[in-house]
Amino acid sequence: MGAVFVGVRHHSPACARLVASTIRELRPAHVLVEGPADVNGRLDELLLGHELPIAIFTYLRDGDRSHASWTPFCDYSPEWLALTTGREVGARVSFIDLPAWHPAFAERGNRYADAELRYAEVVDRLCREFAVDNVDALWDHLVEVADPEGLAERLTAYFDLVRGATQSGDAEVGAVEVGHDDAAREAHMAAWVRAAVADAGDRPVVVVTGGFHTPALRELVRTGGDAWPEVPAPPPGARGASYLVPYSHQRLDAFTGYQSGMPSPEYYHRLWTDGPAGAATALVESVVARLRRRRQPVSTADLIAARTQAEGLARLRGHAHPSRVDVLDGLVSALVSEDLAQPPPWSVRGPLAVGTHPAVVEVVAALSGDRVGRLHPATPTPPLVDDVGAELARLGLDGAGRVSLDLTDPRDLTRSRVLHRLRVLGVPGFHRRSGPSGGADPVATERWHLEPVDTRLPALVEAAAHGATLAEAAAAALHDRVPHAGVAALAGLLFDAALCGVDTLSATVTDTLTAEVARAADLDALGAVLTDVLGLWRHDWLLGSAGSPVLGGVLDAAVTRALWLAEGVRGGPAPADPARLRALVGTRDALVHAAGELEVDRARAVAVMRRVAATAGAPPDLRGAAFGFAWSLDGPPPDHVAVVRGVAAPSTLGDWLAGLFAVARQEVVTDEAVVGALDEVVGELSEEDFLVALPALRQAFAHFPPAEREAIASVLLARRGSGGSARALVRTSVDPLLVAEARALEAKVDAVLVREGLA
Repeated sequence: MGAVFVGVRHHSPACARLVASTIRELRPAHVLVEGPADVNGRLDELLLGHELPIAIFTYLRDGDRSHASWTPFCDYSPEWLALTTGREVGARVSFIDLPAWHPAFAERGNRYADAELRYAEVVDRLCREFAVDNVDALWDHLVEVADPEGLAERLTAYFDLVRGATQSGDAEVGAVEVGHDDAAREAHMAAWVRAAVADAGDRPVVVVTGGFHTPALRELVRTGGDAWPEVPAPPPGARGASYLVPYSHQRLDAFTGYQSGMPSPEYYHRLWTDGPAGAATALVESVVARLRRRRQPVSTADLIAARTQAEGLARLRGHAHPSRVDVLDGLVSALVSEDLAQPPPWSVRGPLAVGTHPAVVEVVAALSGDRVGRLHPATPTPPLVDDVGAELARLGLDGAGRVSLDLTDPRDLTRSRVLHRLRVLGVPGFHRRSGPSGGADPVATERWHLEPVDTRLPALVEAAAHGATLAEAAAAALHDRVPHAGVAALAGLLFDAALCGVDTLSATVTDTLTAEVARAADLDALGAVLTDVLGLWRHDWLLGSAGSPVLGGVLDAAVTRALWLAEGVRGGPAPADPARLRALVGTRDALVHAAGELEVDRARAVAVMRRVAATAGAPPDLRGAAFGFAWSLDGPPPDHVAVVRGVAAPSTLGDWLAGLFAVARQEVVTDEAVVGALDEVVGELSEEDFLVALPALRQAFAHFPPAEREAIASVLLARRGSGGSARALVRTSVDPLLVAEARALEAKVDAVLVREGLA
């Protein structure tokens, strides 16, 4: 009889019924299913008796790439019905597609990602012809709620049209251009079909694949050999595997960003179990119940109105029973009284947009459902699952509730590292409430909240793509983050490595880190990296990263880049930039405390900063910081008091001083000549100029802690021969800005009185 092709849309209940009925009617020798051929030897494991939805999770890591993908199945997946019904009738059941790690799937996180984007022109034409909004509404209209009589013929015509092929195999105008990935997959699947047909003799072979591939497969099986194809093996040195994981309806839903097929999986599950009428009724009630749980006022009249609207829309659109869109439109019409700010999400494809009406969000969530799969207890799991279970049990972290850790205690430090490794891997149920936020943070305690959740097992199985043990997997996950981190995230990544106890990074990762810093274009972001990494390198004896060669390499690249960037900054008067100043402080501190790790020496750095300090086009705060940088590392220049005395105009004085104080605060506070020069500069300002300079001056002097302000006040009182209290001077009860404004107002009043001869 040869091959009987059943082209399907993934996760379609109508297609699932057609597949099951075709197999039961034909009782074929072979049932061939679009799926990963490399797991054919483990079909017994797939059919153990799991609660669906589940997925085959596949990963591969080699020197060139890290790939992960899913092959999901739910109760109404046509592929699942092909597997189970084929086994039921005694057929030899086989997956026939390329393995999920194959380069043909490089751009897909999901094997069953549909191809609608490639045949959008055809679908748009059909949508206009049938007066529907998108491919999902079109599919329901033509397939899911349509008369099942003649469904096979309708599907054949539909998929031939979207692929752009005629029954004779000739390409029609506007045919879809097939890429190398689909061509490779279809060639492999066709080889399986030819071999199965030759093996079956007079008995039929049922082939269940995505309908997009079916027209091509019909043509490809006409020519070629009939030997069983060889399943590709992973590249030499690659590490990969496939495991079953629990899946969920939420992950299947197109509204949450799933790449394939049908949105609203709970609706289609009800359609599979209860039929169109039962699905519509049950889901209207489900939405109303969900809204009531959210304390949204929904009356019995609203429920009746929603049903009535859905049934009326179904009749108007030619449906014997309400379709998914009929139900959704009916619910919104009955439950939302105001205008929607944007079109209903089911009129387009993709995730919910920001700003979607709250009632619409709840409607979509109800149709998505909360079903979560569960694996049979005999299902094999990767080594990581057992390793994590043993670690948690050994360290007393396998329960629920609060956990407090003292990081100075070796056992608690080990427990902390285990919890951080799970956090880095994205394993749910481990929530850090408090703890150190950086290597120089003096906090030595952590608080966590542990919560066993159903999603932990699938997360651990998926995390096994990174390694067989928890320590290995966490290190690999951190390595994978490096190329995408960017300069701003590097410090956090390195601190995560310290928290996880990952004290060695590969040469490739180290090179990437230093190269990323060496390319940085933002002095502000580089300042954050310098500050945090230097803190880890100097002080992190608690977590064990102090003196790390990796951190030393990052510091070296960061200092060199910061000096280069600082010399190129230009800009007129502007408020002092704290992030920019922090970069110069971090550069100075690295030269003081980590000179042995740096290629740049003090003399070269000081020379750069002296050029910056003398550059008229540089921002005032940067010039002040550069002057302080050179002073801090090389001592005060002979004319430093004169420089301070003639530094800047009132509009930029405070910004220049902010830079100076940020980098050379201690040098200033201990130099009475400089304090005196500053006193003279400020004292010579007119009332108007003082008001102009005051906000920036306050920002500048904020760099001094209270004790140092008191020391400056003591110098000022001594200069004036006053015996007053320096502490009282810096702790005035009146805002200095208010005092300055009052004095300026008095000066204006005096000037007016003099002008009018009333003084």
